[in-house]
Amino acid sequence: MEMNNHLFDLTGKTVLITGGGSGLGLAITRAIREAGAKVIIIGRKEDVLQHICRELGDKAVYRAFDLARLEDIPSMIDEIESTEGPIDVLVNNAGINMKKDILDVTNEEFGNIVQVNQTAVFTLTREVARKMASRKAGSIIMISSMAAKYGIPKVVAYTAAKSAVEGMTRSMAV
Repeated sequence: MEMNNHLFDLTGKTVLITGGGSGLGLAITRAIREAGAKVIIIGRKEDVLQHICRELGDKAVYRAFDLARLEDIPSMIDEIESTEGPIDVLVNNAGINMKKDILDVTNEEFGNIVQVNQTAVFTLTREVARKMASRKAGSIIMISSMAAKYGIPKVVAYTAAKSAVEGMTRSMAV
């Protein structure tokens, strides 16, 4: 399907997409690139990211980065903005999941899922929002899940984290 770019034109914009190398994130990355934006993809699998960026052309770059490294997020954002320019749009898409019966989920497993799906989203959003606030411009898109709306078995940590993302989004919006 051909995109009608005059209705959705992102020419001249820089968009940071977490988890943009696969699944829903890759579809988002492709659509945003087709709309004219420069895309910066964050993901853990460098070989996958390299392949996607070659496919998308010269206005696609990546950073291999594990969002669980919360303490390194501020410096990563500083580095991205210093080399790639101001981030106009942040798409918080990255996430991890684990399907396991609630009675078998350990505290460590629960914490790992929440750290990537909730805490990293908060940390990344805060750091990018600081830059956007100083420029008085920018957009942040949060990706949640139907798991935040319905009881889905075997994804308790994911459900908790995505529900928290929805709450954070409402709070941040005001």
